[in-house]
Amino acid sequence: MLILDIVTTAAVLFIVSAGLLAIFGVLKIINFAHGAWLTIGAYCAVVTAGLGLNPWFALPLAFVVGGFLGGITEHFIVRPLYQRPLDAILATWGLGIVIGQLITLWFGRDVQFTPGLVGGTVDIFGISYSLYRLFALGAAIVIGLGFAFLLEGTRLGLTAQAVIMNEMLAKGLGIDTDKVRLATFIIGTGLAALAGVLLTPLTSVDPTMGVAWLIGAFMLVMVAGSSFGALAVACLVFGGAQVIVSTYISPILGGITVAVLSALVLRISPKGFARA
Repeated sequence: MLILDIVTTAAVLFIVSAGLLAIFGVLKIINFAHGAWLTIGAYCAVVTAGLGLNPWFALPLAFVVGGFLGGITEHFIVRPLYQRPLDAILATWGLGIVIGQLITLWFGRDVQFTPGLVGGTVDIFGISYSLYRLFALGAAIVIGLGFAFLLEGTRLGLTAQAVIMNEMLAKGLGIDTDKVRLATFIIGTGLAALAGVLLTPLTSVDPTMGVAWLIGAFMLVMVAGSSFGALAVACLVFGGAQVIVSTYISPILGGITVAVLSALVLRISPKGFARA
């Protein structure tokens, strides 16, 4: 079961980090409001449950709400700051705080819970294992394959790769980089909100729930660079280390394992797992 714990933990980390990496890869800024978008997605699940709707409806709802709000954010807040990345970090960090406060005003500070998308356990070699964690593994695979198709099989993906490699040359070839950035931000924030829904069966929902996940996602993205393959490797290696430390040493130390190992890797190799 340790292997399953490692793989499914890596899947959860990948789901949480993928949207942040999508934005960083193209826009070259870290969206420090990422935790707030996770929280928005989680509260989409709360609203869905409160209205008595099918829990699965929260997935498209979160993606649409996250993408819509992300589009507004990119146009009015992030776009003027592309040439000032440090200011962009501060702006998105401040935005995350504002979103957290607005959620608190609307929903209160009480911890809330939502019904799981998938419940129960499944027997694997005579041992019961959470069916939802296996579902999370499947979701991570679908997201990874979806990004692979988006980057390699669509016009948006090809133009995004051109922007990543050389934005000035891409502009010279007639690519509308503003539209590429906007589309990327919408996809990244929509995916972050979607990840928030997928997290709700694994954690309680409250206005600050995204902060803890933001730190780990940030460190993983720094190690991965702009490569989703490197992100998958980082999630597997560091997620595995987190499970092992939590199981055999201390859950408290396990909680900081990803951040500590990421810092060590970046100290040794500044380009992380995506080094040339």
